[in-house]
Amino acid sequence: MATVVLVTLALSAHGGDTHDPLGFMTPTPSSTPTPSATPTPTPTPQDAVFTILGAGDVLPHNDVVKDAKTKDGTYDFTTELSGLDAWVQGADLALCHMEVPVAPPGTAITTYPSFGAPASLVKDLADQGWDGCSNASNHAMDRGFEGLEATLAAFDANHLGHAGTGRTTKEVAAPQLYRLTRDGQTITVAHLSATFGLNNLAQPGGKRWAVEIIDTAKLVAQAKAARKAGADVVVASIHDGTEYDAAPTADQKKVMSALARSGQIDAVLGAHAHVPQPVAKLSGGVGGRGMWVAYGMGNMLSNQDSDCCVAQTDSGLLVTVTVTKPIGGAARVTGFEWTPVTVDRTGGHRVYAIPDVLRRKSGVGKLSHAELVARLSRVKEAVGTAAPERTTPPTSTGPAPVVVAHVGAPKPKS
Repeated sequence: MATVVLVTLALSAHGGDTHDPLGFMTPTPSSTPTPSATPTPTPTPQDAVFTILGAGDVLPHNDVVKDAKTKDGTYDFTTELSGLDAWVQGADLALCHMEVPVAPPGTAITTYPSFGAPASLVKDLADQGWDGCSNASNHAMDRGFEGLEATLAAFDANHLGHAGTGRTTKEVAAPQLYRLTRDGQTITVAHLSATFGLNNLAQPGGKRWAVEIIDTAKLVAQAKAARKAGADVVVASIHDGTEYDAAPTADQKKVMSALARSGQIDAVLGAHAHVPQPVAKLSGGVGGRGMWVAYGMGNMLSNQDSDCCVAQTDSGLLVTVTVTKPIGGAARVTGFEWTPVTVDRTGGHRVYAIPDVLRRKSGVGKLSHAELVARLSRVKEAVGTAAPERTTPPTSTGPAPVVVAHVGAPKPKS
């Protein structure tokens, strides 16, 4: 048998069919090499891109709370908020502004002038898709330190981040961190928050540290510390201005300019005036690329319009900040857009993005098409032309952010 194998191999080397010693035709192996598999190309690394959504005041006045009350005596704000579902859920990181505290357990719900909202409002914001809120406002201590504790307990229970208030000195001073995973990168966003004051309310127990008051040097130091700890992006929420006035005050301008000059803040989301204020890009910013500012985002959920206040209080802004993080490079703001929102006060206090409902020539709820056009015009006049209007919701580019446990938060009571 060994001889047969040797002969067969020798003949096959000359090509053509061969007869083996047993009389069978033996096909000659092809001289063409077997094609190798085409290697899979290595994907080109992609820049990580994501959006941060900011919004105006969540301000549950008496009639807002009445509309949210259910037949069994509980409160449900989902219908009132639902007009913004696509915008909130489409953002990669959604940050609201919680103007008011939650009523301490076992106490009455209260509204203006000293607010204490139902805790279910926090749950409904979380269920809608908000990831966290700024909490520093002139109403933050309306229900005392107990109200502040109740607020943050509700935020913790619903896995929402919070910035600008705290139950310990460490907690109030520490930024809220969010981690997003995009295109193989982990990007950390730090959120700071501060207010101009507290309506001259005494702070029970001497806890004057429980709400962050605007101090630009301190805010800059917090931003630097956050970056040193790994933050790629720093967003500041500033509660300041004159109520019902679309023009930024001298103090607002001074604060924003100082934050821009620091080179530590990527974007600022303003609140307090209850009306939309200008959007601007200031000189300075991170890497000298400028710093975007929405001086005031007006109202999101409220009972305000021309019947109580000024016409502009019926509307506010959603701000969409686009962030790009190249592989191996620094994150930077590459887009800053605004979207007008409005509340149908007499139609159940439902909140809408005006572009969504302006397409309906018959209007929406109790708001006519003509009224929507008028509201849009007033918002445009206040905002100015520095940044473009966004008319469609963002689309999420990846998994939900991780809300990082707040530094300095007290341990849960057993």
